[in-house]
Amino acid sequence: MSTATTPAARPLAPSDRSPLVSWLAVVAVMLGIFSIVTTEILPIGLLTSIGSSFTVSDGMAGLMMTMPGFLAAVSAPLVVVATGRVDRRVMLGVFVLLLALANFLTAVAPSYWVVLVSRVMVGVTIGGFWSVGAGLAGRLVPARSVGRATAVIFSAVPLGSVLGVPLGTFIGDVAGWRTAFLVLGGFTLTVLALLLLVVPPLPSDRATRLDVLGGMLRSVNTRFALVMTFLVVLAHFGTYTYVTPFLEQVTRAGPALVTVYLLIYGAAGIAGNFLGGSTVGRRPRAVFAAAAAMLAGATLLLPVLGGSDVGAVTLLIVWGVAYGAVPVCSQTWFTKASPGFPEASSVLFTASFQATISIGALAGGAVLDRSSPSAVMALGGLSAVLTVLVAWVHWAGRFSWPKAS
Repeated sequence: MSTATTPAARPLAPSDRSPLVSWLAVVAVMLGIFSIVTTEILPIGLLTSIGSSFTVSDGMAGLMMTMPGFLAAVSAPLVVVATGRVDRRVMLGVFVLLLALANFLTAVAPSYWVVLVSRVMVGVTIGGFWSVGAGLAGRLVPARSVGRATAVIFSAVPLGSVLGVPLGTFIGDVAGWRTAFLVLGGFTLTVLALLLLVVPPLPSDRATRLDVLGGMLRSVNTRFALVMTFLVVLAHFGTYTYVTPFLEQVTRAGPALVTVYLLIYGAAGIAGNFLGGSTVGRRPRAVFAAAAAMLAGATLLLPVLGGSDVGAVTLLIVWGVAYGAVPVCSQTWFTKASPGFPEASSVLFTASFQATISIGALAGGAVLDRSSPSAVMALGGLSAVLTVLVAWVHWAGRFSWPKAS
């Protein structure tokens, strides 16, 4: 595998920096991803308001959700390869600034097509920032703290769902959806200032090239990572995107109760993120399989036990813990598959994850239109079961992880 390596003057090692500054840098990256996650999924809570403002259908308004994922999948390798020799702190700053501009553009958009342009900017930001930021823990903190730092960075995913979107939706309900995006843009600029203040220079010591990514795809462990990520993310987003119709139609929960249930789910996701982050480094295969098995059990049992409030809440907690561990499990597997190329691993993780988010949402919607929310849950559960089987095949085949250089 070719590696296009250009040594550069290295900044201070993580062990040489103040622990406080090192962890503030981790928090800054986490807040950047929090801003991205909130921006990406905030339209879910404001879909009807935005659509009515521009007199477009809910289906057309749904493009705000499907576009960023596909664009992120395409932009992740292209942007990172094109900027391979640029300081990674500079790139993080550029992407956060682009995100802030996208939010401001949405807030003042005179037409729906301008909103879609802003969502293109969001998709590019997702692909670029995730690819650079997801694998940075090892460059920000000492080796002994990488697992915890990775968990902190990935906690932004459930936090965006638990705090960011409900708060943005509340602001939109009180002051209008444009105000929600305006406030989010201002918050993103604050994150930019923090990033530039506490994240150290991060010169690119190994430029990611397309042939490097192609070489990684020839690795059997990377292929397993791609298959498992596709199956488990398909299972989750094919079902979770439509969990509200399930709770309304099967559990018979009202809007207020649905909000409470989803907050409980989000809190469980935060716990699952840190639980997975603390254990996946030692046993990546077992933890990934356990998360997929819990997700499968929750979604397969919801049509059976989800008719009661107790059954629905219990299974949502299991589901939340399970999916909370999935992103950090997937990222860790990609990294272990190619330990010499952490940023390239993040590119493949980001591209596969984001593409499958959009595919899962579209597939779940197609099933829902032709059947019922219970059928969506059952099919998603079967996809998660396949993830467990793939993990078993990896174990049965006695595939080993390459050693870090």
